[in-house]
Amino acid sequence: MFSRLPERLRHTLGLRLALWYSAIFVASSLAFIALTYLLLSASLRQYDREIIETTLAEYANAYRAGGVDALANAIRTNQAAAGYEPLFVRAVGPYQDVVFLSPQTEWRRFDLSQLATPALNEGQQWATLVDGRTGDVLDVASVQLPDGTLFQVGKSTARREALLARFRTILLVDFLSLVLLGLAGGAIFTSSALRPVRDLIGTVREILRTGRISSRVHAQDTGDALDDLGQLVNAMLDRIEALIAGMRGALDNVAHDLRTPMMRLRGIAENALQSSNDPVALREALADCLEESERVVAMLNTLMDISEAETGTMKLLREPVNLRELIQNAVELYEDVAEDKGVALANGTIEDVCIEVDRNRTRQVLANLLDNAVKYTPAGGRVDISARREGAQACVRVADTGAGIATDELPRIWERLYRGDKSRSERGLGLGLSLVKAIVGAHGGTVSVTSTPGAGSTFVICLPTCPPQAPGQRAQNLSPM
Repeated sequence: MFSRLPERLRHTLGLRLALWYSAIFVASSLAFIALTYLLLSASLRQYDREIIETTLAEYANAYRAGGVDALANAIRTNQAAAGYEPLFVRAVGPYQDVVFLSPQTEWRRFDLSQLATPALNEGQQWATLVDGRTGDVLDVASVQLPDGTLFQVGKSTARREALLARFRTILLVDFLSLVLLGLAGGAIFTSSALRPVRDLIGTVREILRTGRISSRVHAQDTGDALDDLGQLVNAMLDRIEALIAGMRGALDNVAHDLRTPMMRLRGIAENALQSSNDPVALREALADCLEESERVVAMLNTLMDISEAETGTMKLLREPVNLRELIQNAVELYEDVAEDKGVALANGTIEDVCIEVDRNRTRQVLANLLDNAVKYTPAGGRVDISARREGAQACVRVADTGAGIATDELPRIWERLYRGDKSRSERGLGLGLSLVKAIVGAHGGTVSVTSTPGAGSTFVICLPTCPPQAPGQRAQNLSPM
């Protein structure tokens, strides 16, 4: 078990995030420390060279003005100043004789023979001497005076290296502190960053443990990606909870609505078995059973269509369709039904609009709306249907002068198997309007209703129109009815 612990930790998201954060933080800190050290080293080196150049110019001028005595006085004056560091000063005459060397004992450890007369051409040249025993370095600047004297000033790097060594020690301590700070910061950062994920995991575990989906992820409106994920999960849980509640209600309604035809089937079959062997009576019983079974099948098929449309799995054969012709066919289908009931079915203003829809499904929508309007409009009433283009959509209005819909029932008429108090006296499945909304929604359209109890209802469906086309192509693209 313990042998697998490092492997498990290595695959832990929190540990990986913490290590990545720490690595980036430490690498950035190391780069900053290295850059600081390089800049300091370069600055100190440049500072030493500026001291050497300044002193070289000062001592050379003193030597030209008063010879060795003036040079010695200038050196003593500088030595009396606070913080003075011993400098290598040498003057070599035109015949390679050492005119001046101060102080002599300080620089014996360096091989001064390497400072032979260079070809300076009245310019300045740098040389570096290294003590092979101690590793000390002496930077020397040389200049050729007009009288041929080679004048040289140098400075040891020992103090500079000692200062850099102390600085490296400080930087090492700082680096180790930054490593610890990076690890701690990585752990804190990871813990804070993964808190929404842990909340999400806790919520899912609670749902799996209890089987209840009422638990929600604690999310705040911060705009963070993980917080948005928590809000989306909550929205998904709300949707699932609503769907489950709807499914339970639908199953209850289905069970209730199926009970009646099934009991009717059982009653017809029992009566047929108990009656005499009259072929006519038996044939009528079989016909009644067939009618009830067809009603059950129709209910199940409609429920399947609604489910497919709502989940996006319904196959829609979209094609350009002339809306006017589609409405006229639906009106012709219900003219006789309306006439038998004494309801006037009239066409209002119907514009010649091309819509891109599934022909059969759209015909089913129009048929359900007209059937619903004619069914709930009393004799002497009127049903009007009209259509017009509204922007990128074509809207169809079906208005009736029926009993209307109660205000408290209006939001529920789209629910499956819901039937209001006034509709229970009419024969039906209570699925027509649910199917209308599902099919229209699958097309990317909208459906709405306005109703006044006692004055009628108006249903409006809006469907997408055909894309803009050249005038000569429109007639060719419309499918024949």
